[in-house]
Amino acid sequence: QVQLVESGGGLVQAGGSLSLSCAVSGRAMRSYAMGWFRQAPGKEREFVAGITWNADSTSYRDSVKGRFTISRDNAKNTVYLQMNSLKPEDTAVYYCAAKTSLYYTGTPRVADFDSWGQGTQVTVSS
Repeated sequence: QVQLVESGGGLVQAGGSLSLSCAVSGRAMRSYAMGWFRQAPGKEREFVAGITWNADSTSYRDSVKGRFTISRDNAKNTVYLQMNSLKPEDTAVYYCAAKTSLYYTGTPRVADFDSWGQGTQVTVSS
C-alpha cells in the first residue's frame, strides 16, 4: 500500500487559482491510476479528476472541465491538480487517491481507489 500526502490547499478569492500536489511513497506511483476527489461539509465525497498510469487519458467531472487540470510526474512520484477560475462551490477538502491498477473505466468512484491521503482544505471566498 502506498502513502499519499496532499499539499497546496488554502484560501483564495473567487476567480483565483490554486495548485495541489500529492506526494506518493511506499511504491512507485507508475503502477497506479490516480485521482482527486473532494468532500464538502454535509456532502458525499465526489470524483473531481482522474489520470491513468502513463497520463494517456484524463477525465473530469463536468463542473470542473476547462478549469481544472490533472497531471502526474512518475519520476517524482507526484500527482498535481491545477485549479483555475475557482468558484465558491469548489470549496471542499480535496483528497488524493491511488487505484491499484494502471487504468480505470467509466467515471471513477470512491470505491475504486485503495489508498487515500489525509486531505487538504480548499476554501474559495465570494
